Amino acid sequence: MPVPINDRPLETVREEVIDQLILNYSHGELSADAFERRLDKAYQIDEQSQLQQLVADLPLQSDPRYYSEKQARMQPKFTASHPHQDSLTITSILSSDHRSGEWVVPKHISLNNYLGSIELDFRNAVFTHPEVIIDVNCIMGSDEIIIPENIDVITSTTNIMGHVSNNRSQLSSNIVTQQRPKLYIQGKVILGSVDIFVKKTMQEKMKQFATNLKSMFDESKLG
Repeated sequence: MPVPINDRPLETVREEVIDQLILNYSHGELSADAFERRLDKAYQIDEQSQLQQLVADLPLQSDPRYYSEKQARMQPKFTASHPHQDSLTITSILSSDHRSGEWVVPKHISLNNYLGSIELDFRNAVFTHPEVIIDVNCIMGSDEIIIPENIDVITSTTNIMGHVSNNRSQLSSNIVTQQRPKLYIQGKVILGSVDIFVKKTMQEKMKQFATNLKSMFDESKLG
């Protein structure tokens, strides 16, 4: 006999409901307004049977093709490690440095920041290791680290009249958690700052994924 819906893990049910909403929207079974309204509710509801009611009238169920597309688009990217990619040192003295896009993340990163600014954007980064160590040496400078919600961050720094803030949600969705990278931030911050934050939430990212998937199916119909 199947496990009663209210005995199943809440986040597992939520993930399944969101997947079904995305699939039906991408195939034209839901309008854009209805999809966004139901998706918003899916992130707000904390009761399994109420979540299930959001998709009770939808005809399509998630299939292997959907999960394959989701994994390709939503899961953090990994590539094989190479010796020259095992470390990266960024030094900023009265200047600024920025990493974004599909840049390759090595196993170890050293940030030397003296009266400057450094920004690391991991939202589209390609990882070579599931665990990355970031050594910060921030003196009267500012380091900004932008991450998606499916990356874990552990901080352990010595702060002298400086601060480290982690504005990442501590209750992130468990959607797409396979090979979830971890960032270990350590070192010292003197009269400076290190800020870790999410610019695009998982909910916003799922909306974008749904829009991209719908466009892909619309193009296949035209073809």
